Amino acid sequence: MSIWWSLQLRREAASVPLARRLLLGAMDTAGVDGDISHELSVALSEACANAVQHGGGLSEIYRVTASIYGDMCRIEVTDCGPGFPAEAGAVASPAPRPAPPPGEVAEMLPGGRGLLLIEALADRVRFGNQPGSGGAVVTFDKILKWREDAALLRAS
Repeated sequence: MSIWWSLQLRREAASVPLARRLLLGAMDTAGVDGDISHELSVALSEACANAVQHGGGLSEIYRVTASIYGDMCRIEVTDCGPGFPAEAGAVASPAPRPAPPPGEVAEMLPGGRGLLLIEALADRVRFGNQPGSGGAVVTFDKILKWREDAALLRAS
């Protein structure tokens, strides 16, 4: 069995916790292990926060698509902003950043650490741009672990 959902959200801060809660609800209902669900929700929050902050352009929306096929969850966040720098290539990793000073929150530092956090939490990450129109696309995959009462396992 598989599930798939897609959201079109306004580029505003309130959309980030909404996307996170919807993902957590879907993961809980499907029976995904709580630790895996939490890691996915943090990665999704970071990708959405980047879309809200940097995804300008002609549109005030961004898109989140999530799917579960077997033991794999794939999440993609697409915006309509300038995208990643051309020199970064179609698949790129963000440049390493120094650790924040003790007591400071990484999100408050210029440039943040969202992409690095996504890489640390996911099993596979791709950063790219939409063909033609620009806009960033962040796609990440995570291998799922299931609770014993998992709905998707019973339905298979």
